[in-house]
Amino acid sequence: QLQLVESGGGLVQPGGSLRLSCAASGSTLARYAIGWFRQAPGKEREGVSSISSNSETTYYADSVRGRFTISRDNAKNTAYLQMNSLKPEDTAVYYCAALPHIATMNPLMYDYWGQGTQVTVSS
Repeated sequence: QLQLVESGGGLVQPGGSLRLSCAASGSTLARYAIGWFRQAPGKEREGVSSISSNSETTYYADSVRGRFTISRDNAKNTAYLQMNSLKPEDTAVYYCAALPHIATMNPLMYDYWGQGTQVTVSS
């Protein structure tokens, strides 16, 4: 049973950066595509980025393209989301999720979810 744990969230000023990590246990992350999602209060969960199991395919939401970068280190069983030029509208709980191999931005396709990490962008 794959388990995911996010870390790296926190409070940052507008224009700042954070790097989120998604550490996997219970199975090898190399078999899974990873997605990052976020949910702000009163809003639906939205896809932020996803990466296929072999890193050949990545997707980004229009709102984060050019500012966020998804990556993974299968040897460390960990995926990352580097977030630069953060804006107040990026404030949300960020979740990582996994499904076998194929990347997608559809949260309904994902089998495994972490507990989330809070990101707050505020001056």
